[in-house]
Amino acid sequence: RPSSPSGCETRNGGDAELELSSVRHQPEGLEQLLAQTKFTKKELQSLYRGFKNECPSGLVDEETFKLIYSQFFPQGDASTYAHFLFDAFDADRNGALCFQDFVIGLSILLRGTVHQKLKWAFNLYDINKDGYITKEEMLEIMKSIYDMMGRCTHPTLRDSAPAEHVELFFQKMDRNGDGVVTFEEFLETCQKDNDIMSSMQIFENVI
Repeated sequence: RPSSPSGCETRNGGDAELELSSVRHQPEGLEQLLAQTKFTKKELQSLYRGFKNECPSGLVDEETFKLIYSQFFPQGDASTYAHFLFDAFDADRNGALCFQDFVIGLSILLRGTVHQKLKWAFNLYDINKDGYITKEEMLEIMKSIYDMMGRCTHPTLRDSAPAEHVELFFQKMDRNGDGVVTFEEFLETCQKDNDIMSSMQIFENVI
């Protein structure tokens, strides 16, 4: 049976291979995920049960992802941020998340090194995936986070807040002043700046 490049099973009949709690034999998928993630066998089995419960087909499209994610942020509009988040999880860019996509991303966010987390965050901000973050891209993400947090944040945020936030971040990050931020600039700035590092914790809070 063919499978897509990231190891996601095709929609038809891929479930048997991923039935992680299967008693008779552990599928190849589990050994592979144990090597690729920092989760234990029990954690992977538990995550898989939850994943299958929400997504019986084994695949999540963007609309389903937005619906699930929005439940956690009823006070705001999470749809735009969920769109960017979906793209960051969808490593093979095929428009659907399988369990591997989900669990590999989750492992980086929850248990990855600082370098891995920052690489993931950079990829999230780099909307068109060209290896650079522009001020416009950063503003898009920042606006989506403010929209998601909703109007009930204290103190109430002005509409200009996302742009001011971005202006400050971008000035610090764009070290050579060429109008784009490379991963090296992003990494160096984030690691040296406590304010930015604490802002980066937002990923752990909104995941």
